[in-house]
Amino acid sequence: MVAVAAKAYESTTSDLSLTTSPYSTSDVNSFAYVSARDRWPVILTGAIDDVHRAISACNDPEQADEGKSIVEGLAKLKYELQHNRQLTYVCTNSAGFWDTNPVRPLVDDGRPDVAQYNEELEALGAPTWFNVPWLYAECYLYRRLSTFFALSTHWKSYDVFSRQKLSTFISSRPAVLELAAKYKKLITQLQNDAPKSKSPQEVEEAEKLLFSEMCEICLWGNATDLSLLTSLSYEDIQKLQGSDARKNSEKNILVNDLPAAYRVLKAAKETNPNGPRRVDIVLDNAGFELFVDLILAGYLLAAGLATQIVLHPKSIPWFVSDVVPADFASLLSALADPQALYSTPSDDEGESKTIPQPLSEDETSDLSFLFQHWSTLHQEGHLTIRPNLFWTGPGSYWRLPKTAPSLYEDLKQESELVIFKGDLNYRKLTGDAMWPSTTPFKTAIGPLGPGSGIRTLALRTCKADVVVGLTVGLDEERRDVEGGGGDSGARKWAWSGKWAVVQFCDGKA
Repeated sequence: MVAVAAKAYESTTSDLSLTTSPYSTSDVNSFAYVSARDRWPVILTGAIDDVHRAISACNDPEQADEGKSIVEGLAKLKYELQHNRQLTYVCTNSAGFWDTNPVRPLVDDGRPDVAQYNEELEALGAPTWFNVPWLYAECYLYRRLSTFFALSTHWKSYDVFSRQKLSTFISSRPAVLELAAKYKKLITQLQNDAPKSKSPQEVEEAEKLLFSEMCEICLWGNATDLSLLTSLSYEDIQKLQGSDARKNSEKNILVNDLPAAYRVLKAAKETNPNGPRRVDIVLDNAGFELFVDLILAGYLLAAGLATQIVLHPKSIPWFVSDVVPADFASLLSALADPQALYSTPSDDEGESKTIPQPLSEDETSDLSFLFQHWSTLHQEGHLTIRPNLFWTGPGSYWRLPKTAPSLYEDLKQESELVIFKGDLNYRKLTGDAMWPSTTPFKTAIGPLGPGSGIRTLALRTCKADVVVGLTVGLDEERRDVEGGGGDSGARKWAWSGKWAVVQFCDGKA
């Protein structure tokens, strides 16, 4: 099985010509160390609690017993992590008990990426949890977690993070409702050819600003500052330009290449107005972030900046909140009956006997509009979902041309722009390496840089150590701010999500 898998999914144990050292969990000044020590045990505890809850609601004794075995495996994984054991796999033996088998670090659960994980682990030389490249260890953690479910009979399709993803979406109700109302108004205007009443210059200025607004909403993944959305209409576009709200929304973006990304989409539209023009989005988080990703996708299609959007989710539950295909279906299902979604008490509300406020008629109408619009785009092939095992591989995106050549050629030949969402995708683009902060983005993304044939746009709020493309002195300036890391050697300012970078590389130029 493993030999066949290796042929289907070419394996490599190095990131090609990447010579800059990766961040490691052994570096006590890095967020890698903080993650391994503090974050990962909490995540595993949450997974254990979630399966416990599912077992308590289970009426099938066989399924319940299997769930208990999964809990036991998760608990042993947590123990290994907290006690700095070697990265080995806990698998089931013929008697059905969990047992450590260091000869096969990752048991074959039928997915063709097993050989790659195992080869890489062997090449790393039996590392322990607190002395291993951060990117590999974190990917290994979630890949290994997924095998507990994949090897089961009754839990194969169970997403241990699904409950949490839905909860965060429901808790974003105010932002969802306000965005839905703004989106409905904008799309209706675009469908009614509102731009025809404006001069070409006015239309282009409005389009350029709206593109930036939509991308910035996706960048931050929240709408807590809804002043960002004070106007999405052509009528009021001038009010937004130069406003304090706009300046405030951009002040924490340390690098902003959105104008360059807009220009390539605008040029493609002018060069090929009636032909296919595709934009790809490599997704990050589910819930509200997926909601705003669909807002961006719908806008790009309605504005004619793209004729097809391809969404790239993960194939397995990944990094707690990453999108899997079922999350897309769940979001559309929720929007199909928004009153039921928002009127049903959550677990916390049920315990406190709090009754949610029902949606108003207008709010229900706005959300139903989104459902109809996105469902139609999906049915007509303008909005598609394409998972690929490459996105859950153990290494960086420097490997894309060799490890997943078909995916690489598809992005190279068919896509006008590939948008990479979020912190993990940024870490993978840059090899999660200890680059000097002034390293050009086009250098740090290696084989996806100049001459690759792929146009890359990274929308990333900083939640890890690696950051590139900064001007000289900016990293030091951020470190000198209280809580920024100072002389400790830690780049703490880049851990909080307060700062962001939007970086573009035209690999087709």
